[in-house]
Amino acid sequence: MIGGINWDTTLFIRRFPQKGEEVVVKRITRVPGGKGGNASVAAARLLGPSQVAIFGGLGKDSIGSQQKEIFEREGVITSGLKFCEVESGQAYVVIDDEGANIIHTYRGASAMITPHDLDDPARRELISDSTVIAIMDPPLETAVKLAQKAKELAKVVTWDPGVNSELGIEKSHALLENVDYVVANEFEIANLGDSKNPDTAAKRLAEVNKGMKIVVKLGAMGCIMYHDEKRDVSPSFDLSSAGLKVVNTVGCGDAFLGAFVAALSEGHSDLDALKWGNCAGGLKATRFETRGSPTREILFKHLS
Repeated sequence: MIGGINWDTTLFIRRFPQKGEEVVVKRITRVPGGKGGNASVAAARLLGPSQVAIFGGLGKDSIGSQQKEIFEREGVITSGLKFCEVESGQAYVVIDDEGANIIHTYRGASAMITPHDLDDPARRELISDSTVIAIMDPPLETAVKLAQKAKELAKVVTWDPGVNSELGIEKSHALLENVDYVVANEFEIANLGDSKNPDTAAKRLAEVNKGMKIVVKLGAMGCIMYHDEKRDVSPSFDLSSAGLKVVNTVGCGDAFLGAFVAALSEGHSDLDALKWGNCAGGLKATRFETRGSPTREILFKHLS
C-alpha cells in the first residue's frame, strides 16, 4: 500500500463552534493515522504478519521512528518506508458528539514520495511479490508510475484518491487507465467525476477505462459498486443490532479499504469484499482510535 502516514491529534467536543466561537474540549488523544498507515494496518490485522507492506514518507524525527515501531508491531512490512529531512505528516482532527469530524492535515514527509523512489530494489521486490497494489494519496506522478508498473506485472490495482480527487478526470486520466478499482466516498467521487450525482460521476469515469470498477463508500448507508453499466448496492453493517454505537468516524473509510483489499488478495468475490469493507468500517466507528479496525476474529464474528 502507498499513501499518507500521519500522527493524529484529535479533539473531542460536544458540538462544532460557529465562526469566532470558542468551545470546550472534552477529551484529547494523540494516535497514529494517515490513509496509507490506517489501511495497511487494517489489512494486516486481517491477513496476518508480513502479508502487507507500506510505502510512505516519514520524517527523521520521533514521530517517524515511533510510526515504524508501530507498523512492525502490527506485522506490516516497513522496508518500503522512506525517511526524509522534513517533519512527519500530522493531522489535527475535531470530532463532535455525533461522530462527525473536521480534519486539517500537514502532509510533510508523506508528500515526499517520488516516482524515482519506486526504483529502489526493496520496493521493486515488494511490488513484484504483491497480489494487490493499493494506491491512496501519494503525489500524482508517483501514483501514475506505480499503477503502470503494477499493470505491467498483472497486479490488481485499487485507487482511493482522497484529497487527490480534486484533480478531476482530465488530470487523473493516465492513472485511471491502469486502475481496476476506484474506491472513494461520495464527496470524492463527485469531485473526481465532476458531478454530485454518483451515477453520473461513475459513468464519466468508466468512459476512461471500461474495465474499471467504481466503489462509492456511503458510510452508514453502505456502498455502491458500478461496473459494466450495472449498479450493485451493498448494505452497511448494522451496529445497533450488535449493541454498538458510533464514537469516531475518522479512519472508517481506511478500514473499509484495508478490508476490501484484504478480501481481494485472498480471491474473494467483489460482493464479499464489499461486505468485508462495510463491516470493518462500521466496527472501526465504534472505536475512538483512528486505527481502530478489527482483527480477523472480530470481523468474522460479525460477518457470520
